[in-house]
Amino acid sequence: QVQLVESGGGSVQAGGSLRLSCAASGIIFSINTMGWYRQAPGKQRELVAHISSGGSTNYADSVKGRFTISRHNAKNTVYLQMNSLKPEDTAVYYCKVWRVGYKYEYWGQGTQVTVSS
Repeated sequence: QVQLVESGGGSVQAGGSLRLSCAASGIIFSINTMGWYRQAPGKQRELVAHISSGGSTNYADSVKGRFTISRHNAKNTVYLQMNSLKPEDTAVYYCKVWRVGYKYEYWGQGTQVTVSS
């Protein structure tokens, strides 16, 4: 079955950096779009960034210029480099896989990111 395992979350002070990883198994990684979402307490889950199978990227306005999404197809892994972190970035970050035009999507279990001021 499809599994997405996130890692790299933790606690950091404002201005710091973290790098999240999401390792996928059970899918043909290279043909799928990968995304990072986040959900803060009391808020809806929101898209942070996604990267297509061809490497095109898209970011939420709130993270542009600070976060970078990348993928390593040979390792079946997608990354989220987060720099200049702010307290408002505090959330559970989730990895998601889907394929445009196909009716499936899978989610990871989430990893907590806490940014203190």
